[in-house]
Amino acid sequence: MCGRFVATTDPALLATRIDAINEIPTTADSGPNYNVAPTDGVATVVCRHSEPGDEPTRRLRLMRWGLVPPWTKAGPDGAPVVGGPVLINARAEKVTTAPAFRASADRRRCLVPMDGYYEWRPEPLGSAGRKARKTPFYIHGDGTTLFAAGLWSVWRPQRTSEAVLSVTIITTAAAGDLAGIHDRMPLLLPENQWDRWLDPDDSIDTRQLARASEVAGIALREVSSLVNSVRNNSPELIAAATPQPEQGYLL
Repeated sequence: MCGRFVATTDPALLATRIDAINEIPTTADSGPNYNVAPTDGVATVVCRHSEPGDEPTRRLRLMRWGLVPPWTKAGPDGAPVVGGPVLINARAEKVTTAPAFRASADRRRCLVPMDGYYEWRPEPLGSAGRKARKTPFYIHGDGTTLFAAGLWSVWRPQRTSEAVLSVTIITTAAAGDLAGIHDRMPLLLPENQWDRWLDPDDSIDTRQLARASEVAGIALREVSSLVNSVRNNSPELIAAATPQPEQGYLL
């Protein structure tokens, strides 16, 4: 799964890099985040039309991490009432059939840019009565932004209410050495796959869901347990747990 990640690139700079229109308000809290957690606002890349029939363009939009299906009921405060786990991840094998995801998979696909993400490796059981320890790792690119495949949705408690945009990150089977940390990982798409994935005028290409994530140039390192708390948010979170050489790039 992907339950925490890092996003530090300024949206305006990112939009320039990927030739997108930045629709994230300057008033939004879009500064560097070293501990992005469920329900946080995250930058996403979509491709949409301005007018019917024109060429769709890439756009950066701020969305709530944790998909809110359109049928979700509103609470007394007008916020969505999530009856079960927050839908931060969607298994690639189920996005075209699961009721919560299939409508988004058809026409609302997106990319979630990130520096890297965290994963926790279960350790052998401790002494009787003690929980098994989990060791956090930071998994990241070689100085470049990673783009994870995602799905997005629009939710309104009433027709006149402001829309809530939300997103989920698609996961697939972990590749290479990453499988030794966790059996799932984000579905990472290279640039030559973006246009097909984002195309709002065509249905999903299931071959993209079945492909293995790109792991060339991906590195990992053990990090401090500081990341376990969402209250912590600083560059210290991605530093090596102890002074040690990088654990290597996965080829």
